[in-house]
Amino acid sequence: MEMETITENQKVKVAEKLKKMFGHMDRREMEYCPIRDVMALASDKWSILIILYLGYYPVMRFNHLKKRVYGISNKVLSERLKVLEADGYLCRTMFPEVPVRVEYNLTDFGHSYLQKLIELSEWATTYSDTVISNRKRFRKG
Repeated sequence: MEMETITENQKVKVAEKLKKMFGHMDRREMEYCPIRDVMALASDKWSILIILYLGYYPVMRFNHLKKRVYGISNKVLSERLKVLEADGYLCRTMFPEVPVRVEYNLTDFGHSYLQKLIELSEWATTYSDTVISNRKRFRKG
């Protein structure tokens, strides 16, 4: 797939956004970085899949999530769910039944992030052939 042409105007707009993000910061302010401290926790491969599946299935239980997020261990799934809940992406509801039933669903904040993840996922799907082709070309070179 041929990549779309990026215009100079688009490059200028991106440069302006990057300057707005980083231009005001000095080294001392880099201790807290929203990109590292916020996005990294919600953008690892497991969290992305959890959020995407919770977008597709509005309510999921732990074992249902585990089956969908192929390859994740119980421990890692539990840890990721706790972090996503603590940061406000999802809501955990526990029902006082025997055995206890626990359900997860996205919050409104989680849905706003889901919209951005879908855009990024669409981009990744569109350009996956390009990335694979570039990798092959790089290995040959």
